[in-house]
Amino acid sequence: MIRINVEITVPEQNRAKVLDNILHLAEKSRQEAGCIGYEIFENSIRPQSLLILETWESPQALAAHEKTEHFTTLVPITHENSEKMEINKFSF
Repeated sequence: MIRINVEITVPEQNRAKVLDNILHLAEKSRQEAGCIGYEIFENSIRPQSLLILETWESPQALAAHEKTEHFTTLVPITHENSEKMEINKFSF
């Protein structure tokens, strides 16, 4: 299995747009074959911080996800409207 942790720092003025964007991405991603989990967390102390936790069945499932229309469309929008995105990938 593959776990992807995405830590996003977003300016206050872009927060609603980024959150809406990643909620849409999560909804679409959860419907994909090989998606075990796709969760979004909001930091209650630091509202500019968001966290995405993705769990994929295999490297192949993750690779297929990264080629989907929703991934290739929505991820760049998140990048453009964020101050920082840190992505960590774990295998287990």
